[in-house]
Amino acid sequence: MKIEIKPFNELSVHELYKLLSLRNEVFIVEQNCVYQDLDGDDDKALHVLISENNDLLAYARIFEKGIKYPTASIGRVIVAPSKRNLKLGYVLVNAAVDAVHNHFNTEEITISAQEHLQKFYAAHGFVTTSAVYLEDDIPHVQMQIK
Repeated sequence: MKIEIKPFNELSVHELYKLLSLRNEVFIVEQNCVYQDLDGDDDKALHVLISENNDLLAYARIFEKGIKYPTASIGRVIVAPSKRNLKLGYVLVNAAVDAVHNHFNTEEITISAQEHLQKFYAAHGFVTTSAVYLEDDIPHVQMQIK
């Protein structure tokens, strides 16, 4: 298993296609949610990719403070459906948090988490900081590490 952190301009065409396909498969098709995944921010992010044998297993993107939130942030956290039994979500979030610390030199991180995943993110040190709100008709909460 390989974990890589890459800026947008270092993603290969194949890597970009795979990560966009995975995001489409889960966030739009599986979650039955019509929304604009291509939000114009991928070029501002560092991309966290977990792969094995040329297959993308998990993905997230991270941002410096001031782009999505006043703090650094993590988003588009996703594990391939066929790999969810491997507990890669924990590996991915740990890698994303470490990448924020290492690349942006900050401990403060904000996320918009699906409400049912609060316990998962709490295991990584995130604390819920908002009431439940709808994001693309899915209940979410804001969570932070301070």
